[in-house]
Amino acid sequence: MRLGFYTDYSRDIAQFAQDTGFTSMELSAWPQSALNADHVTDERIKEIRADLDSRGIEISALGYYPNYLAADEAEAAEYQRYFRKVMQLADRMEVPAVCTFVGMTPGWTVEDCMEPFTALFSDFAREAEDLGIRIGIENCPMLHHKNRTGENIAFSPEIWAAMFEAVPSRALGLEIDPSHLAFLGIDYIQAIHDFGDRIVHFHAKDIDIDERKRGRLGFYGNAFGDVGGFGNGWWRFRAPGWGVIDWRKVITALTDVGYEGNLDIEHEDEVFARAALSKIEGEADIVEMLGKEPNALVLGYRYLAPMMPLDSTDLLPH
Repeated sequence: MRLGFYTDYSRDIAQFAQDTGFTSMELSAWPQSALNADHVTDERIKEIRADLDSRGIEISALGYYPNYLAADEAEAAEYQRYFRKVMQLADRMEVPAVCTFVGMTPGWTVEDCMEPFTALFSDFAREAEDLGIRIGIENCPMLHHKNRTGENIAFSPEIWAAMFEAVPSRALGLEIDPSHLAFLGIDYIQAIHDFGDRIVHFHAKDIDIDERKRGRLGFYGNAFGDVGGFGNGWWRFRAPGWGVIDWRKVITALTDVGYEGNLDIEHEDEVFARAALSKIEGEADIVEMLGKEPNALVLGYRYLAPMMPLDSTDLLPH
């Protein structure tokens, strides 16, 4: 199990990763990233792989997180088309996984969304099987605290079970982020144990929870005004070690279930953010603006690194 972070590739960020001690990266594959799946050439792929290999950095996954069930059919179709290109890119780069959302049609229930999910992700899973890669569905609900709606159905173990019953392919799995489970009141350690064989990738992100504020605001958070950042008034994302997640228990649980992937920090910590969060309009902007900031990444590395189990190559010979 290696320690890394989610970012857009550049030689500078690769140098930072090496200097800090990171040995893993989940790389952005959004159209505006260095790995635009429509245009990146084989020559450029070789250059990126050679650079990271020379630094001992493994690419754990490619990341692309749109709403495949968007109400606008043309928009949804473009997301679906591009995701297929991202899966093909993972195959070209010999990367084992692509991580993404399911999405959610506005105004529909989770049950309403299961039929289009099943049809679409059955096809995605078949293509992933043919390519020899896996799909990791992230569990962020993408909730909007003002209108109380979400943009991703895959946020709870109940729903994961229904997803895997509908699409049993082993190519379909989870990218778990415990911070989302924590604010929803879901036991993230139990979730790891219950779905260990489906965990494709793991995001290391922590969360602050202010019980006093929740007691006043309720689960949905502020009804008035702008809370700023990514929270809803009583919670906010933090770098690992700066919130309520018990990382020793997380790493123990991952080890117990035989997880063979990496632990990659996803920086969304507004306390340590230098970027103007008000300019972030979507998922692609988050990794573009925050995935290269050193402060939260270094602090997260310093906290998690002493807990990471040794790789077999780190062990001394007998």
